[in-house]
Amino acid sequence: MSTFGTLYRVTTYGESHCASVGAIIDGCPPGLELTPQDLQTQLSRRRPGQSNLTTPRNEKDLVHIQSGLELGVTLGTPIAILVKNEDQRPHDYTETDLYPRPSHADYTYLEKYGIKASSGGGRSSARETIGRVAAGALAEKYLKIAYGIEIVAFVSSVGKVHLSATAPPPSQINADEEDDSATDTLSKEYLELLSTITREDVDKHITRCPHPETAERMTKRILRAKEAQDSIGGTVTCVIRNVPSGLGEPVFDKFEAKLAHAMLSIPATKAFEVGSGFRGTEVPGSQHNDAFIRGENGRLRTATNWSGGIQGGITNGEHIYFRIGFKSPATISQPQDTARYDVPIVEAMAAMVIMDELLIQNARKTAASLLPPITTLPPTMVMPK
Repeated sequence: MSTFGTLYRVTTYGESHCASVGAIIDGCPPGLELTPQDLQTQLSRRRPGQSNLTTPRNEKDLVHIQSGLELGVTLGTPIAILVKNEDQRPHDYTETDLYPRPSHADYTYLEKYGIKASSGGGRSSARETIGRVAAGALAEKYLKIAYGIEIVAFVSSVGKVHLSATAPPPSQINADEEDDSATDTLSKEYLELLSTITREDVDKHITRCPHPETAERMTKRILRAKEAQDSIGGTVTCVIRNVPSGLGEPVFDKFEAKLAHAMLSIPATKAFEVGSGFRGTEVPGSQHNDAFIRGENGRLRTATNWSGGIQGGITNGEHIYFRIGFKSPATISQPQDTARYDVPIVEAMAAMVIMDELLIQNARKTAASLLPPITTLPPTMVMPK
């Protein structure tokens, strides 16, 4: 379906080379000051055609807010977002009338609908994600003002070039099967990166990798693929800071399940892991468990964060971090990008998940607050005041 969310509902529309793309956003709280520039910043970060590392399609992606806003303030009614497709080139795709492109959605869309868009990827094109990025930027503004939530994504690998702080361990094929020592996934370097990285750090290099030396190696790898008229994939790591505890809806809408749903709906994604991910499967529970300690504010927190800020499908107040794998772009007859401009899309989908879960949790807490205090249960069953 083309709609995501329960209370913060986003419906995207448009195909790759139609007149416009955009979204209808329902559930935005009233009273939020909003300008087109609040959305444009992320749309401009998403826009392809900004260097010789990316797809040559060049769109301005100027956002137009059509409804739900008066005098710069949200009304609480549906917000319509429109972005015109100005670089429409349907004739670039006439060969697909004769045969389906390998690893594209041409064949599967025909199998599903019996009909497909005549140009580009139709709904499977990355152009569809423009509506998501706009909706995510709107959610992010509210989350920042109301909760101080920060969302930062960055490219952590291109091909076999990895940012050292996020690099996977060496192959364990010939490893000692009796050795239970844990690879230090949560190194001090990695924790520092998750705690301090900003979008300004990410945007300093066109690859969106925050480590200059690694970014240059990534650039060389991308250009090597380009020279061979080939493409290469990569991974994006995302961290979310200052998320309140208690978000997530067991059992089928656990927080990491909603994140996985959101991230794997992004075009070209093939993998998702949260916290220690697959590396956590090789670590004994005695080393992987996150022990609880008393935080500075008196509330419980964890001494480590193998869990990635989520336990039992519910957020625990620690940093949430996860990684997404993007396959090599399927179109290889022209210069291609890797995961670079997928960074804002990852941030947008994360913001949409958090916004929706916060509205759900706040509705529950508000309803509960109208009841008289609980006095009949033992203290172990009730959250201390």
